[in-house]
Amino acid sequence: MNSLFFVGNATTVLRLGPFTLLTDPNFLHRGQWTHIGQGVLAKRVKDPAVGIGDLPPLDAVVLSHFHGDHFDRIAARELDRDLPILTTPHAARRLERRGFREPVALSTWADLSLRKDDASLTVTALPGRHARGGLARLLPPVMGSMVEYRATPTATPLRLYLSGDTLVHDDLREIRERYPSIDVAVLHLGGTKVLGVLLTMDGEQGVDLLELLRPRQAVPVHFDDYSVMKSPLSDFVAEVERRKPPVTVTCVDRGSTFTLPG
Repeated sequence: MNSLFFVGNATTVLRLGPFTLLTDPNFLHRGQWTHIGQGVLAKRVKDPAVGIGDLPPLDAVVLSHFHGDHFDRIAARELDRDLPILTTPHAARRLERRGFREPVALSTWADLSLRKDDASLTVTALPGRHARGGLARLLPPVMGSMVEYRATPTATPLRLYLSGDTLVHDDLREIRERYPSIDVAVLHLGGTKVLGVLLTMDGEQGVDLLELLRPRQAVPVHFDDYSVMKSPLSDFVAEVERRKPPVTVTCVDRGSTFTLPG
């Protein structure tokens, strides 16, 4: 069974055939603080569903960018140093400095494939933008990801889009052009604001992205784990109900599993 297990924030465990991926590993607990850049701290307000010691054996990590709420000090201390981490060139350099031996730097539209017998898994780096204007230069580069799983070389791929901490912007249109069929979109929401500036999609932008990419299904994540998140999940749910995009939206509780197609 292909599945998504929601740990919390943007951390999920993806089981795709014989492959198991971890996304944006963040295992800090409620009440702990993390640095999110430019001297700004954020307090975690919800516990993750599990710890690193509870995870199944992993084939790789997909890391959207190098921020403390996506790769924290617990991940830096406890993850296997030989585990491949597919991420931005910026994050790959910082992981190497911390002793990780297998970071894979993916520029936009670059990809990496894993294979086990007839099955394959390809992760492609997609455009992302954490902020607009001059503030964008002060934040780490961010990538979305397209995860494509094929049970056999000739099988129709299962396509899972991970948005990363992006705002909606024109470069995302190319995703629709390259991938006219997306099975599931995992959206980083929360309306994160620092000094009044929006850094992640709020409810309105989340639905804008659904209307742009038109996935068959969508799962919201990254919406209420930190004090800097100002747009609760209810904003997104209400916007979905108001605008009724042609997408099946499923809200998954921490510690719960969403069954993926295939």
